[in-house]
Amino acid sequence: MNDEYYMRQALIEAQKAFDLGEVPVGAVVVCKDRIVARCHNLTETLNDVTAHAEMQAITAAASNIGGKYLNDCTMYVTVEPCPMCAGAIGWSQLGKLIYGADDEKRGYRRLAPDVLHPKTEVVQGICAEEASELMKKFFRDRR
Repeated sequence: MNDEYYMRQALIEAQKAFDLGEVPVGAVVVCKDRIVARCHNLTETLNDVTAHAEMQAITAAASNIGGKYLNDCTMYVTVEPCPMCAGAIGWSQLGKLIYGADDEKRGYRRLAPDVLHPKTEVVQGICAEEASELMKKFFRDRR
């Protein structure tokens, strides 16, 4: 398994969100070559502004591995996390964050660039075009 494989799993989650009328962001968390969380945005479904894919994934992964720190884990998320999610990723001490499309308006890099844990490795741009197209389609269909 490689980064593209896991990002494609996150894209499957993003499509699930899209199909539910949610902003199409998906996330998976991998620990020791095993997916320990698969999540997508549920803010509309749960009527909860904090129910972003990343937040759901942190909770599910921590529950699955039996600890609150994810330093041995990698999160794959289709779109750059917002500052709220990046803060939670920082508190979880995630080992590696890999995301697809940049979020130039609300992404953490623009609004809170130092929020991640200092040891968290970041990789961007994996399957970025597919993630970006799904987001564009979602918002185009809403207008």
